[in-house]
Amino acid sequence: MARLVRISQEELDSVRKLYESVMSYACHGLFFREGMVLGDQLVKGLGAKEDPLAAGRQMILDRGWAEDLQFTDSGARVRGSIEVSPGSEMETCHRLRGILSRVLEAKSKQRIRLNEVECVSTGAKECVFEREGSS
Repeated sequence: MARLVRISQEELDSVRKLYESVMSYACHGLFFREGMVLGDQLVKGLGAKEDPLAAGRQMILDRGWAEDLQFTDSGARVRGSIEVSPGSEMETCHRLRGILSRVLEAKSKQRIRLNEVECVSTGAKECVFEREGSS
């Protein structure tokens, strides 16, 4: 059985800043891919009759990635993302974007990539993720 570890929001933010200092913003794609891998692990454990959105939402909340999550027709809206870093110049929720993309793919059975179009890190009220090409 896999073990879970705990990491604080401050620690996660420090890791993001470390990678940005070495790789600039190129690391954001890496974080997104990391989120996709984490999302794969979430959906792998779903039962055949489980709704991926309901189960994925609950797992994301249970694991502390967000305080609240609502899937929408075009993507998702998130309150309390663990990846938020107030005062940032750009969106910061790259791993969560990857996780949400994989959960939506499990539901739709097709490739989905989300963009973060609003982020609490840049002053928005919540983080908003929309499917590429849906804006």
